[in-house]
Amino acid sequence: AGMHPLVPYLLGHKHPEGTRLTDVQKCVRTGDIDEVGDDSHLTFFEMLGHWSLGDYFKEDAIRWSFEFLTSADCLGIPVEKLAVSVFAGDETAPRDEESARIWEECGIPRDKIFFLPRKNNWWGPAGLTGPCGPDTEMFIDTGKPKCGPYCRPGCHCGKYVEIWNDVFMQYNKNEEGKFVPLGRHNVDTGMGVERTICMMSGAPTVYDTEIFAPIMQAIDDLAHVPAGMDPAEVLKARRVIADHMRTATFILCDPKGGVKPGNVGANYVLRRLIRRAVRFARMIGIAPGFTLKLAEVVCRKYKHVYPELEANLATCKLDLEAEEARFNRTLDKGEARYNKVVGALKEHGQTRISGKLAFELYDTFGFPFEMTCEMAAKDGLTVDKAGFDEANRKHQELSRTTSAGSFKAGLQDNSAVVTRMHTATPKS
Repeated sequence: AGMHPLVPYLLGHKHPEGTRLTDVQKCVRTGDIDEVGDDSHLTFFEMLGHWSLGDYFKEDAIRWSFEFLTSADCLGIPVEKLAVSVFAGDETAPRDEESARIWEECGIPRDKIFFLPRKNNWWGPAGLTGPCGPDTEMFIDTGKPKCGPYCRPGCHCGKYVEIWNDVFMQYNKNEEGKFVPLGRHNVDTGMGVERTICMMSGAPTVYDTEIFAPIMQAIDDLAHVPAGMDPAEVLKARRVIADHMRTATFILCDPKGGVKPGNVGANYVLRRLIRRAVRFARMIGIAPGFTLKLAEVVCRKYKHVYPELEANLATCKLDLEAEEARFNRTLDKGEARYNKVVGALKEHGQTRISGKLAFELYDTFGFPFEMTCEMAAKDGLTVDKAGFDEANRKHQELSRTTSAGSFKAGLQDNSAVVTRMHTATPKS
């Protein structure tokens, strides 16, 4: 997903379709996977985008964005519900006063234009080098009260929900780490379908839209929630299962993906998604075999748009069945080991699971650290997270040292990237 395939054209090569493009992309992003379960974060979403390859730039992109958001012929969002952010500037690139001026001329009040730092309003490059630049992001003010005096777009309280951004690729980061002006200016935009539908329909969360209705209903039909379980935990579990199973189904059915559950790279991302869904399913009393049923629901919902879902559903279900069964066996072994550890601790009057033991459960038995913490809390115990992190760090250092010799010449940098991306992975 994203601009990776377009890098040559952003740098100046001619695109066969011209200089103005639009697209819809299936996107998977797991950088904020721990946020899934709140009102708006998803690991899979459909991204609407339009691109300028050396054609229009800030003036047109922002004015067209404003028109599409507010015009009665388009989304018709009241101007007073909009807020925008722009790049605040730093030592490498100036403050984006031009974008702020254009927004103000469009009708966005100055007090609804926020200058935010690089972490909020800068995109790219996709790798260590390449096209990049400041962006301007568009938010819906949900009307919720401010969480504090510094509440603003980019805050995670839920008052402001981002639905669109315009990236102005006017720099190229070179191998020396310097940002030099590109020979041409480009625009890359992105609007998430799910969040936009949520805002347009007035739904309180993305999980309350028609997109998720069938899968949420299926989860409710399968669940047997334990008595006394915290409703907030049940809600998060339902949302995580819905999101992760939708994502896993799309990955497994992608005709060009070739991604299967595993311990490396994209395969590990998929494995983590499936296993998190299994873990949360066990919490709310969903019996084994649920992954196949939810994949069928996802397929029915989307097959008219993405026929590859139906075409590849049988293979997808085989992969899900195998991974779900494998992880349930792993969890059973891990729970047995956990109970043995806890029994021994209680016999000696101890109330804390050491980081070393928690890491053993994770690394040797594939038992998720979060599950150790959750079960420990119910048993009146605490877990040494700092000790777990230290054991994990040592394991990563050992993995990095061991793998370094496996990479030659140009692959050495990639080995470092892979090592940074992945913590210790379960052995089973």
